[in-house]
Amino acid sequence: MHKCSLCPLSCNAEREKAVGACGVGDKIKIAKYYLHPFEEPVISGVSGSGTIFFCGCSLKCCFCQNYELSRNLRGKEITSYELADIFKFLEDEGANNVNLVSPTQYSDKIIQALKIYKPKIPVCYNTHGYEKVELIDLLNDFVDIYLPDFKYVSPDRSLRYSGVANYFEYAFPAIEKMIKSKPCVIGDDGLLKQGVIVRHLILPQNLDETRKVLSALKSIIGDAYLSLMSQYTPFGELKYPELKRKITLREYNAAVSFARAEGFEKVFLQNFSSQSTEFIPSWDY
Repeated sequence: MHKCSLCPLSCNAEREKAVGACGVGDKIKIAKYYLHPFEEPVISGVSGSGTIFFCGCSLKCCFCQNYELSRNLRGKEITSYELADIFKFLEDEGANNVNLVSPTQYSDKIIQALKIYKPKIPVCYNTHGYEKVELIDLLNDFVDIYLPDFKYVSPDRSLRYSGVANYFEYAFPAIEKMIKSKPCVIGDDGLLKQGVIVRHLILPQNLDETRKVLSALKSIIGDAYLSLMSQYTPFGELKYPELKRKITLREYNAAVSFARAEGFEKVFLQNFSSQSTEFIPSWDY
């Protein structure tokens, strides 16, 4: 943390003195933790996923629905010991897993917390996919399930929408590493105990990018799942006209057809009705 290089931005910020490119300092900051029912069925199950929403983010996605968190406008600072207590609390509440949402910028502190208390339920690393392979190597001893986004292949698209031109350069090998590191294991209860679910959010007027993502992903998918997401909802003041509407049913069906044509066998599909802000949690802090 003296000169931070946890994420591909490698901003070298001294985060004990100032915030990094992710927008946060050296203290863990969270906005909510609770039993979340809206993940994939093998993650949420009946009881829910014990989800912790972290503040700050390496990316600057213009369509981010968690803008209040990702830009660090709200949240509560906690220590690694308090985070370990939250792990135990969620486990005791009956969570199927501990689900770490947007954890990259705190990955060193999360490892500290998991050394203090490692839950008996799976630990999920729920990430935007913009990760270093070296960090995945460090996390593999502590993480059971990876839930990465795979957003883009094209540098111009990732720069336009998320502020980095090298998204694919890092996300592709990182996701490949996750898949090779964590073969899928389904428990007797039908829940994922170990493995990878790769998520792709379909964006309006971006079917060409979806096709590229699915083609690239098929080459490394192994026994991992694909989760094809229709939930994009315009949020905030969007400057790009193509993002000011939800995707159409035609666009969604076309994306599903792409996945079928590529031969994906393990696929989660969202209900088209998931396009709503009602699924955005109310933040506690």
